[in-house]
Amino acid sequence: MSEDRTPLRALFPASFDPLTNGHLDLIHRAAKIFDEVVVAVAVNIDKQSGTFTVEERIEILHEVLDSVPRVRVECFQGLLVEYARKIGARVVIRGLRAMSDFEYEFEMGLMNRHLHPGVEVMFMMTSLENLYVSSSRLKELVRFGAPIGEWVPETVAKRLREKLGPA
Repeated sequence: MSEDRTPLRALFPASFDPLTNGHLDLIHRAAKIFDEVVVAVAVNIDKQSGTFTVEERIEILHEVLDSVPRVRVECFQGLLVEYARKIGARVVIRGLRAMSDFEYEFEMGLMNRHLHPGVEVMFMMTSLENLYVSSSRLKELVRFGAPIGEWVPETVAKRLREKLGPA
């Protein structure tokens, strides 16, 4: 980072319920581009019952990301662009897997740009090996006792088996 500019901070918000290797791929790639990436657990007041509590998600993120340079973990509630402005993030990172993701994220990005034109949205495509991975599919696999270690960090696989695995 040069001395003559403000550090470029990006915000990567998601529910992270659970954290997947797809999320981690985007975080690691973003950390190579930005001076700092704030990984923020979005507290959705409409979705109070997740698989993991917000505290558990933050704990998992810290466990997996604490050694990654230029990445910090937080949580937020409320409007995404307000939080981005509050922490000085000029870019919001959104991951895309399929065309349906793009349509939703595009509309949301336009609304956020209308609310706060100074906060840019950057779409990052998922890697091919994570294209079909979703939290609902992973949870279903765990419920049936299938292994999921290929798509999540080991700590997530273990915690999901404890919460959702067959008896």
